Amino acid sequence: MALSWHSTSWLQRSLSGGNCSQKTEEKRSTNGSTMLVLAQKKAKKTRKVILKEDVPQVGKKGELLEVKAGYFRNYLHPLGKALIMTPILLKEMRLEEERIEAEKQRVKEEAEQLARVFETVGAFKVKRKGGKGKQIFGSVTAQDLVDIIKAQLQRDIDKRIVTMPEIREVGEYIAELKLHPEVTARLRVNVFAN
Repeated sequence: MALSWHSTSWLQRSLSGGNCSQKTEEKRSTNGSTMLVLAQKKAKKTRKVILKEDVPQVGKKGELLEVKAGYFRNYLHPLGKALIMTPILLKEMRLEEERIEAEKQRVKEEAEQLARVFETVGAFKVKRKGGKGKQIFGSVTAQDLVDIIKAQLQRDIDKRIVTMPEIREVGEYIAELKLHPEVTARLRVNVFAN
């Protein structure tokens, strides 16, 4: 006598009774008996990692990501671009973020202080050879303003942070110094003709 599983068997009743994450499939063999095949859902193979450096099209340094296990095992880990996330590593990452945030705040406060110094100085005076009427020979450039600031305040400033209107006449103008992405100092520039 051959064993066969029918709809009244205990195995099928137990599987159909509850919500299972298993998939059932019934197959009939050539001799007429029924065989039950069970399959579990495929496990997701991902790893939580912290990037040690910027990875194009993946993420920035210090970012917490979930990547496929094979990508981590074959690319990120051998090249030293990522580490598996652990509670200790997560704590270190948060401390590093706080330190970086404090440093950014300190730089911003220094820029604000320098902006106050520039705005309280008053107007910077520039002398140029005069032409007809209010015209001057040449123009006043960002490098001229940087030289004047260095002579008067003994502060070195990069000319790339200076934004000035085109100055070709005698008068008072406003120049801007972008000391920080969030801090801009406004300077008055008086141009005189000799």
